[in-house]
Amino acid sequence: VSLFSLSNGVVVQRAECRPAVSESYMRLKRLQIEESSKPARLSQQLEKAVTSNYKPVANHDYNREYERKKKEEGKRARADKQQVLDMLFSAFEKHQYYNIKDLVDITKQPVTYLKEILRDIGIYNVKGTHKNTWELKPEYRHYQGEEKSDE
Repeated sequence: VSLFSLSNGVVVQRAECRPAVSESYMRLKRLQIEESSKPARLSQQLEKAVTSNYKPVANHDYNREYERKKKEEGKRARADKQQVLDMLFSAFEKHQYYNIKDLVDITKQPVTYLKEILRDIGIYNVKGTHKNTWELKPEYRHYQGEEKSDE
């Protein structure tokens, strides 16, 4: 091994070094060379076919279950606006904040129709701890008024 000491791109000192050759050093070097010469991938002949892999399935059970559930519910039909309002008010009596997905599950109404109604009676929270949730407008929050009068 050659070592050089450079100063401004000019060789100032030069040294020749040789390892102290011993049996353990030669064994180490041989192992390093053998490891580096091994191919990264090996081909291997199999005696019998591999049967542990999975067979393709046209439609998985959970997909069929989802389709069946969706078919049972059918398309969400628009109910009378007053009925939907009653469902929404009864839901908001239980909790103050709801996200749109939960309200769709409660009312079983199309999302667009539900948002149309919610814009009239609710406030959509964009920031804060109740981000992306709906709450009733102050004039519809009769439950808060009742709580204050009880205290």
